[in-house]
Amino acid sequence: MDAAEFRRRGKEMVDFVADYQENIEHRRVYPDVEPGYLRSMIPSEAPLEPESYEDVLRDVDRVIMPGVTHWLSPHFYAYYANSTSFPSILADLLSSGIGTIGFTWAANPACSELETVMLDWLGKMLQLPEDFLSETQGQGGGVIQGTASEATLMALLSARLKTVKCVQESDPQRSEADIISKLIAYTSEEAHSSVEKASIIGGVVIRMVPTDEHFSVRAETLEKMVAEDKATGYIPFFFCATLGTTPCCAFDKIDELGPICNAENIWMHIDAAYAGCAFICPEFRPLLNGVEVSFYFFLPLHLFSTSLSPHLSSDSQHWGIPMARRFRSLKLWFVFRMYGLRGLQAFIRKHVELAKTFENLVRGDNNFEICAEVVMGLVCFRLKGSDELNKALLKQITRTGKIYLVPCKLRGRFVLRFVVCGRTTELRHIQEAWKHITELSSELLQNLFDHEGKEN
Repeated sequence: MDAAEFRRRGKEMVDFVADYQENIEHRRVYPDVEPGYLRSMIPSEAPLEPESYEDVLRDVDRVIMPGVTHWLSPHFYAYYANSTSFPSILADLLSSGIGTIGFTWAANPACSELETVMLDWLGKMLQLPEDFLSETQGQGGGVIQGTASEATLMALLSARLKTVKCVQESDPQRSEADIISKLIAYTSEEAHSSVEKASIIGGVVIRMVPTDEHFSVRAETLEKMVAEDKATGYIPFFFCATLGTTPCCAFDKIDELGPICNAENIWMHIDAAYAGCAFICPEFRPLLNGVEVSFYFFLPLHLFSTSLSPHLSSDSQHWGIPMARRFRSLKLWFVFRMYGLRGLQAFIRKHVELAKTFENLVRGDNNFEICAEVVMGLVCFRLKGSDELNKALLKQITRTGKIYLVPCKLRGRFVLRFVVCGRTTELRHIQEAWKHITELSSELLQNLFDHEGKEN
């Protein structure tokens, strides 16, 4: 493919993507395929000779699209979707076209500097303390991480290194292996599984902290656990707080927890992978109060640091696991400029408003119940009745493929999650989704009633 063909094919691909997104709501949101469906549809080996672009694109429709879960669909309510936008897609194209590997300033000055400035922009949008910004000439600043899992692992490993050095300063004869064997971390019982995975990779013990009636970690609970562990010889060193938990979007009380972590020399990392973006809205910013006592604060793609290990330089290759870095800050630059702060705030508020609409629909039906406070775009609900009944409802929802939901467990109960994240989701989609859910639930309840009537 030469530049002339790339120019032509690139325009065709832009049309393909635009058509896909414009018509995505007419597609079945969850694919009707079985595991292993794809292997038999393509050759077992790569071709020896080049194939045409037309053949490749035909196979996108024939092979790929039948197995795609359409995350950008307005009927997708399953996970905290990483909503994309046309400006970010164009920036992604530019990033790929430039093809940089920006592991040091010299490797690509623009890549290094734009990322630093964009994370400062974001820090200001979030009203973070100045210590979190690189422009203050302090140790703060931001870096783009690939995933929340990477961010949590980096925070835990940094905390481990810091603690080992601190202990060895007071006890030089103590070995690193002995210290690590005594380290203990903490996180909410509602935290994402990536936190526990980080502890496994980091080779440290982790304890799950019980939550209150709102599924939030409170100060007294953590303080008691820390005291118990210190009494048995452990070294508490890391606490991962969550603002917007995966199961039900609960918020740990970081304004209470931070002072305890400071007093006990515990590194507090804040995982706000879903809810963090909403803190650019003044009405949600109070949920972030207490961030000033954290070491790391994470939200989608971004990790802010107020404390770097002494041996780290300003080069971003030392701020994460991979050394090579893509020019991802272009996506922030395009989106921030083409949406503006007010546009991004409106985008978030729309999702929250639609979620509140769905909550009201659920509360208006005596067959259903709300299972957790609705703060942002997530509604946790269930049919009143057994877990088996709710599992049957979800099975029917998945089978039809009209909308896509996933469950969670709250206090041991099977609960359905309905999260609004789609860029194109409108009120009518919410109403259609609820109508579909109630129709399926009515069939289930009628079948249950008929079955119980026959038994009696």
